[in-house]
Amino acid sequence: MTEKKKWILAAIFGPPALAAFIALGGISVELLWNWLVPSLFGWHQITFWQGLGLLALCRILFGGLGGHGGHRGNSRQKTRGVVR
Repeated sequence: MTEKKKWILAAIFGPPALAAFIALGGISVELLWNWLVPSLFGWHQITFWQGLGLLALCRILFGGLGGHGGHRGNSRQKTRGVVR
């Protein structure tokens, strides 16, 4: 497969796949929240959009915004054999 065909396929199937992945995440958070939290803590159920917002908030607070590895992994390998 040529590079041009790969880019065309990515342009065609990429956006719907990304939308499906995001929707699946929102639905998962909504279903898990509505299954566990009201019965455990007595809190209200949430909607799909609230679940999607909660997923985004958790991603920002706990998962960062991208850039896997970063400087932490490199500095750890550099100082592995050093005695302080």
